[in-house]
Amino acid sequence: MRARRRRPRVAMATPGRRAAAALLLAAVAVLPPARGFSLPLQRPADCGDTRYFDISRLACGPCGAHQRRSAGGSSCVCQPGYRMVSSNGGSSVICEKCPENMSGVTRDGWNCITCPKGLTSEGKCKCLNNEILVERSIDGILLNEALCIHCNGSEQSFSASDASGNRCVRCEQTFINVSKSCDCSSPNVLTGGLCFSASDSLPPKGVATVRFGQLGVTLTSAWFLKNLQSSAFACWLYSNLTACQALGNMCVMNMNSLSSSSTDACGLFQYIYVNTARLGIVHSVAFWRHNLPWLYYGDQPGLASQVLEANNFPAIFSFKGTDKDVKLKFIAASFDAAGNFLQWQNLEGGILQLCPDTQTKMNAAYTFGTTYQQSCKISVSKLLLDFANPIFYDLFLEYNGDNGQQYLWAVPVLNLNLQYSEMFVNQGSNMNNWLLTRRFFLVDTLSGKENDLGKLPRVIRIASKITISIRLVSHTQRGTIYPPLLTIAYTDVLVQNPETQSVMVSFSVNYEMNQSEAQIQTDITLGVLGGLAVLWSLLKTAGWKRRTGSSIIDLQTVLKFLLFYAGDLANVFFVITVGTGIYWLVFFKAQQFVSVLLPRPSQEEDFVTYIACAFSLKALQFLQLLVSQLTIDIFFIDWERPKGKVLKAVEGEGVIKSAAAPVSIWRTYFIANEWNEIQTVRKINPLFQVLAVLFFLEVVGFSNLALMDSSSSLTRSSESYIAPWSRILRFGVSAALWLAIAFLQIIFFSVFYERFVEDKISQFVDLCCMSNISVFLLSHSCFGYYIHGRSVHGHADTNMEEMNMNLKREAENLCSQRGLLPNTDGQTFQISISRKMRLHYDRIHETLTRKCGPARLLESSANTFEQSTRAYNTMNKFLSSFIDHVHKEMDYIVKDKLLLERILGMEFMEPIEKSIFYNDEGHSFSDVLYYGNETTLLIFDILFFSIVDLASQSFVLAAILTYLQQEIFRFIRNTLGQKNLASKTLVDERFLI
Repeated sequence: MRARRRRPRVAMATPGRRAAAALLLAAVAVLPPARGFSLPLQRPADCGDTRYFDISRLACGPCGAHQRRSAGGSSCVCQPGYRMVSSNGGSSVICEKCPENMSGVTRDGWNCITCPKGLTSEGKCKCLNNEILVERSIDGILLNEALCIHCNGSEQSFSASDASGNRCVRCEQTFINVSKSCDCSSPNVLTGGLCFSASDSLPPKGVATVRFGQLGVTLTSAWFLKNLQSSAFACWLYSNLTACQALGNMCVMNMNSLSSSSTDACGLFQYIYVNTARLGIVHSVAFWRHNLPWLYYGDQPGLASQVLEANNFPAIFSFKGTDKDVKLKFIAASFDAAGNFLQWQNLEGGILQLCPDTQTKMNAAYTFGTTYQQSCKISVSKLLLDFANPIFYDLFLEYNGDNGQQYLWAVPVLNLNLQYSEMFVNQGSNMNNWLLTRRFFLVDTLSGKENDLGKLPRVIRIASKITISIRLVSHTQRGTIYPPLLTIAYTDVLVQNPETQSVMVSFSVNYEMNQSEAQIQTDITLGVLGGLAVLWSLLKTAGWKRRTGSSIIDLQTVLKFLLFYAGDLANVFFVITVGTGIYWLVFFKAQQFVSVLLPRPSQEEDFVTYIACAFSLKALQFLQLLVSQLTIDIFFIDWERPKGKVLKAVEGEGVIKSAAAPVSIWRTYFIANEWNEIQTVRKINPLFQVLAVLFFLEVVGFSNLALMDSSSSLTRSSESYIAPWSRILRFGVSAALWLAIAFLQIIFFSVFYERFVEDKISQFVDLCCMSNISVFLLSHSCFGYYIHGRSVHGHADTNMEEMNMNLKREAENLCSQRGLLPNTDGQTFQISISRKMRLHYDRIHETLTRKCGPARLLESSANTFEQSTRAYNTMNKFLSSFIDHVHKEMDYIVKDKLLLERILGMEFMEPIEKSIFYNDEGHSFSDVLYYGNETTLLIFDILFFSIVDLASQSFVLAAILTYLQQEIFRFIRNTLGQKNLASKTLVDERFLI
């Protein structure tokens, strides 16, 4: 039967659903396309008194006849003089007018009643003070006429009406104590619901104002107006603990500001504090009076330094150890605004951190040695919602005594908004002027309320910047610290549109130690090394003067000294900064028991200045080096002599004469190209250097060592807190990696690669000898280098068979040695030439470079070409004859340099009569190449990398820009060096590839 009944229902439902779907589609089809699914925004406050807010339609709807909007705004109620007949919520209310003899309405609104003592503005019955309204009998029967029953305030009952006026209760005890009744008539004082005798010695009348100094606003606080005087009187007369705490909280809401002429909350507190010295102190703390909260540390000058530095915190901390040694266990006693104690609260979990974050990251703030920074922007509406009732905190740091007992150390507060005699004494750096306090709050949405505590405040005050400072005791080896300091700055916000207003807040934990000793040591080191740099620069200048062949101290000499000093001073700054960075990296990260703490960001400014000075001076030295290398004098001496004679037609004469066979120029071109290629060869691979440093920093994780925390791990979890960077540690880590990788590269290339694979400098010397070409270099007017490339076989312009035969003979020692002197192998020399030799060289060179250079030879006249060719041949002949001791008036001697000359890099003997060739087995001619200046180039690269990184806080960007500048300067050095080579040697630049 049931089954048969259900089948028709299902069958009948299908057409119904189809019809509904059709109607829905039709409705959608006729929907105006412009409106879509939009609706007007309406708020309950927009509805006015005659309309209510329909929560189903999210819009205002009209109330019925004789109705008005309810207090909540989401329904309608009857107007005064009308009772409800029915009510289903919203506008579903029916009202009926009350008869003339029963014009009042009961409190529930359903009945009419006679009111003997008049009506309220809402049409309800009202009674006098100390009377309660009775509308029904004990069994619930509605009375025709309401009764106003007087509460018996005599000694037998001491009763009065409660706040709602519904029943009689025992009146407040102060009324009974003062008047033996529930009446507080004149001359007694009634304030805050309490009664005080006029004959008692009462504190002065308080001023219920709150000062918001940032806004220039002083307003009368509804909370202060209600509770200030009563709290002060109750605290003074009865030592009421809650009243004393409430009075202290109102003082804290007034920023603990003190003024001798004011009787505001802090003035009343100070009055009570001063006049209750007889009560004694709490826990042997001189500033903590019995029954009163501990708000101040006193106002004597210099007291702050005693509080913060006279005593050490009686516990030690470490970076690696048990939880009690590596955690700062802050605990706070919390109170509400009325002075009630709430609870002890551990700061872990973000009690003081207004910005939201994960539990793990917020708790990292209390790991010893971890510099913590957190900031965000919070909307005023959220603050009003989350902090409707302000909470006040007394902060302590927990530690264990020798007997295992737990103790608390009070943490002082430095309130930057505090005013003492109208002065912000806590905003200066002089600790002796500070006025330390104890209690604080995070958000105050209470004191800024005017007239009505139920409405939004006019002004709110937010702890926008909270900093916990931990200072390490000087010369400690066991992690001893001074008492922590909580610094707090408040921001006043005038509430206008809470939804759009916001405020920036921050919370940080900083660690510091006295850096004056380290600064003194750095200054001493800088002074000593700077003085040595002056002496070293003077020696360099003296050596340069001798090499230029001049003995006159002129402006050029002074400028040269300054350039030398710039480079040496850059090295001094570099050594100091690298040493400082590595020192902090090693001693801070590797310590277990804390003895050093990192400098604060403000204390790193001198360090950053040193790096900037080092980079600027090193850049000046590098540019000077680049200019000097691009202006050297160089000439290739071709020792090859003609093989036989050839017949040659003489132009204009029509005859054929025999002439010496021409010598091939291709060997000179070949040597010139090889020299051009080694101009920018370095002792390390620059690209590998940059990539390796970046790999270890970003991939391996060495960059994590630059974080301002106690961890020495190379990896960090994504869920863990990432501390801010230390600029000193960033420089220390990156510089250490640069130097370590460069050192390993130099070892690899000098010990393995150049010995077993390729040594371009030595190979160039061998190539000169096989090509029968010597290289004559002058880096100064009277100083330079000589590579003796004269072939021991007499000729190099030969075929392959003879070349191989020559090499075989040389390998079997069947020919003489390659050296300049007989039976020696010395091919490279430092040369100090006489002034006469230099003048003769210049005369020939002047004709060599008289025109615009060899690149214009093809466009020059035959005369110019022949003149340049003759000049080239003249120079070649002169230099080869000079090497062969042909010119007795410009002869030279060969000798070894003294050890001190090698160390100082200068020559003691002046070449007056004869030039001097110094044996040089170290191939120091590379000083005119990149190869011989690796130290300068490496330091410049490190400083460039560090400057970019310190500016951008990005190792990747620093690596990219460092490589780009290397390539740019290498291109400049190659291009201009090639032009100088072509100009000085008469080798056509088109043959330099």
